[in-house]
Amino acid sequence: MIPEIFFTALVLLFLGFVVPLVFAQYDRRVIRTFSLTCILCASVLLGFVALDVLAGGGTLAFVGYQPVAGISLAFMVDRLAAFFILIIALVSGCVAIYSHEYTEHLTGGSRRNLLCGCTNLFILAMALVVASATTLSFLLFWELMAGASFFLVMYEYREPETRKAGIFYFVMTQISTLFVLLGIIALYEQTGSFAIAPLGAAASPLVTAAFLSLFLGFSIKGGIIPFHKWLPYAHPASPSPISALMSGVMLKIAVYGLIRFLLGLFTPDLWWGVLILAAGTASAVLGVIYALKEHDVKGMLAYSSIENVGIIFIGTGLFVIFTAYHLPQLALISLLGALFHSLNHALFKSLLFLTSGSVIHATRTRDIEQMGGLAHRMPYTSALFFIGALAIAALPPLNGFASEVLIFISFFSSVALVDPFFKVLLFICLSLFALTSALSAACFVKAYGSIFLALPRSPESAGAREVPAAMIAAPAILAAACVFLGLFAFQIFSLSGFPVPMPDMLLVGLLLLVMAALAYVVLYFTASREVRISETWGCGTPSQQPSTEYSGHGFSEPIDVIFSAIYRTRIRNERTFFDGQNCIFREGTGEIRLMKVFEEYFYLPVARASCRAAALLSRFQNGCLDTYLLYVFVTVIAIILFLGWFA
Repeated sequence: MIPEIFFTALVLLFLGFVVPLVFAQYDRRVIRTFSLTCILCASVLLGFVALDVLAGGGTLAFVGYQPVAGISLAFMVDRLAAFFILIIALVSGCVAIYSHEYTEHLTGGSRRNLLCGCTNLFILAMALVVASATTLSFLLFWELMAGASFFLVMYEYREPETRKAGIFYFVMTQISTLFVLLGIIALYEQTGSFAIAPLGAAASPLVTAAFLSLFLGFSIKGGIIPFHKWLPYAHPASPSPISALMSGVMLKIAVYGLIRFLLGLFTPDLWWGVLILAAGTASAVLGVIYALKEHDVKGMLAYSSIENVGIIFIGTGLFVIFTAYHLPQLALISLLGALFHSLNHALFKSLLFLTSGSVIHATRTRDIEQMGGLAHRMPYTSALFFIGALAIAALPPLNGFASEVLIFISFFSSVALVDPFFKVLLFICLSLFALTSALSAACFVKAYGSIFLALPRSPESAGAREVPAAMIAAPAILAAACVFLGLFAFQIFSLSGFPVPMPDMLLVGLLLLVMAALAYVVLYFTASREVRISETWGCGTPSQQPSTEYSGHGFSEPIDVIFSAIYRTRIRNERTFFDGQNCIFREGTGEIRLMKVFEEYFYLPVARASCRAAALLSRFQNGCLDTYLLYVFVTVIAIILFLGWFA
């Protein structure tokens, strides 16, 4: 029965892709409704399959297509795959509900049909990547996922920024596929098989090359620094539901690939864990630092995704290190922390992308400096964004805190290690991880305050209205899941057979609720009954103006100064005066520029070198037939000499 349900879900997603493609020229809402309903129904079925396998229903395995012996598209859903399929189902179902209204407010006419169809294909590809039982099927559907997501990023292809983002994303995702392909080829050379099966304890150079290739491929797809720059381009360019899918789900497919190959094939060396831990720590710290300086709300969320994927890599690196030191209990806690944070990040980041999409829809801008005052105009969206902000800032008792506390427990338990070098290394990583948590809280205080509080800073914000019910219902489901997984984290792990040494968040939540109630009662009975309504005091200013408010730039300025060496801040002032003594000011201009360090020092030099190499090679293609015949003649002579020498 379960295989049939899984197959039905795949068929529904395929139908949701084909029907809008066939009727692409008809701008009809019923076509889009059918396509999105296919996503919703398939999500329910995939969720049911995942929960059945997670509850101990066994492993689902079948062969989809086998043209010749040894080469097949085989599928397997074990507990690890089922966990990530559950993530796909949860986020995809909420995106489908949200998109019923969101899509109708997009420009593009009949292109909206293709948007819904490609969304089905994108979700189908991600589900098949997770369910792949062979490296061949994994690579095939990995590339299908990359192609479908590229078309979704390019929805507003007429915009120059979108075309730039699309090209950037396409190049990076193809480089990711190239490294995954190289890793799979190395594994095939080692084993002679495409099966995802243990390699044993062999630590040959070929196995090491396979790990490094796969690590690079998954790091690029996951947005690990320094391969992260496609995220701040692709997320702002994409429609908000697609951003939720890419950040909430697609990045986790890269995490799944890394964990699947670590658990299913390799016997990891100790230095592998150090590499993963270092990459994750750097991404977590730098990701949140760059998020703090970002004032495009979707760009800020993109950098925050880099931070959270870094946190997941931290847990994965700790798992490998503790496994190498034969500390299975600590290794298990680290792995559970990484997996649980994968689920939690999928939920609260999708919640934040969907609610920010509602804000952008209402205000027609992504710049948080042009927002403000939306808490009164969009109360439901404000409350849901607030829950997402609390969750991503890892404040108790929500799910972000519950998963990060597991990783903190792993760090604190590292005193069990004997090697003093690793004790120092883990202490440094722990300090940076704690800094990441603090900066994340500051980032989302700034985001929520700038977007929803104070006075509106633009006419569009002043005229904003609450979004339709479907665009509230989907984030509400995600917000409820964030609260539920936070409060009942301890109970969920216990029922799953993985008791972990973490606090009972339900008791913590009840304690916080009692404290809040007591504070309210005390204030209610002790506060003065006299009510006075007036404007907020503004240093003697008779009437407050939005231009005098404490802006997001002002909030993050002290942190910008602290991390100016990382931002590479450039400040330029030009002033003119009426007098020669420079006392009476005439006019002036000022500019603060944050250098795009990785783009200007890492990507652009590589791009320029590639262009120079291409220009050099293009000289050999001059359109002259005699020249081409000479090339063929020289190549044939070289091959004859080569074969004759080695024969």
